[in-house]
Amino acid sequence: MLIVAAVLGVVWWLTRPPALPTIPQQYLATVESAAKTCPELSVPMLAAQLDTESRWNPQADSGQAQGIAQFHPSTWAEWGKDHTGDGKADVWNPADAIPTQGAYMCHLFRVVKDVPGDPTKLALAAYNAGPGAVLKARGIPRIPETQNYVNRIEGLIPKYTQTYTKQISASPSPPGS
Repeated sequence: MLIVAAVLGVVWWLTRPPALPTIPQQYLATVESAAKTCPELSVPMLAAQLDTESRWNPQADSGQAQGIAQFHPSTWAEWGKDHTGDGKADVWNPADAIPTQGAYMCHLFRVVKDVPGDPTKLALAAYNAGPGAVLKARGIPRIPETQNYVNRIEGLIPKYTQTYTKQISASPSPPGS
């Protein structure tokens, strides 16, 4: 009987559905604030993008891009802002990088607005491949990395939508609400 129970436990462990992703609590308020930057953004979309970019690792460094939002140094030089008030726009600080990601994504939505296709997919493709590549292709460029990037985020958005709803319903209400 003990062997059967052990086998059933192993089978359950190997076949259980993967855990749904959640926004790390220390970044929740920052992602929520960044999502308010423009109407095209949502908390689940930014969360799925951060998950895809760095798996929420503020020290991520691909050799081409840096930080939790994986900014290329030239993009950060143009778009990076000091959101913490410490006098430094720091790509390694999520409190600077996540709001900058939101602002840059809003810009990308405006850049691709006349390109045929789904605006969210186009803006995500522009974040990954650069806005010029999306404009030149008049859609999502035929770059496997970019296509996989967009597809991964699109697949994560419903999962983050589900878990974000649970996260905010489990959060204590602020005083006076």
